[in-house]
Amino acid sequence: MTAKLFLHGVPDSPLIWRPLLAELDLGDTPFAVPALPGFTAPLPAGFPATKDAYADWAVGRAEALFADHGPIDIIGHDWGALIAQRVAMLRPDLLRSWAVSNAVIDPDYRGHRLARIWNTPILGELYMALSNKPAKLAEGLAAQGMPADIAVEEAAQWASKDKRRAILKLYRSAKGLSFEHDWARDIGTLPANGQLVWGAGDPYVDLSVAQRFSANTGTPLAVIEGAGHWAIAERPAEVAAVLDAFWARL
Repeated sequence: MTAKLFLHGVPDSPLIWRPLLAELDLGDTPFAVPALPGFTAPLPAGFPATKDAYADWAVGRAEALFADHGPIDIIGHDWGALIAQRVAMLRPDLLRSWAVSNAVIDPDYRGHRLARIWNTPILGELYMALSNKPAKLAEGLAAQGMPADIAVEEAAQWASKDKRRAILKLYRSAKGLSFEHDWARDIGTLPANGQLVWGAGDPYVDLSVAQRFSANTGTPLAVIEGAGHWAIAERPAEVAAVLDAFWARL
């Protein structure tokens, strides 16, 4: 049994994996679904909440699973996808495979509108100060495809000042969502055993980004029709079928 490590994105928590975990054929497979530091609990003292700090943290989680179970499968969504790819670049020895949904490290992608807002001092803080109404946030997330019950739970966590502060630090460490001059330079070091899964209607990261990445790297791309950014929760059975088939081929 190959252990699995699931990494969530922004503005989410491990809750976002719940529909997919219910559909995957995991059996007795060991898996971990940790929360990014600061996202469901206070930021650890001294943790800088930069992209590299989160990547190092994820390497630590991968090392712990590897120590107990050998090479693992890492799966990421949104920022979790970017971090998962970075782990694969830094420590391919820890992995059997990697799979990501609705985000890739791409040298040409320049971020969505919210990423640019969060990257801008004062404007980002103002957005965070004005977006602390859980009911409105839950409504917005559900309107964009997140299952309504999960949207309510995720929105409730948004009240955490540490979470909002961590998100600003994370996006600013990546200049919004620009990887041209750092992480994207290491795309060639990604292990071959990769899989892309994409909601066709993603309003944040267009399907063309995935298609370009797939064409440039040879990574297989599975497109989930009728789904948006949160395909892992909107169409969990279809995503599970892709992942189960991918792992069966390894």
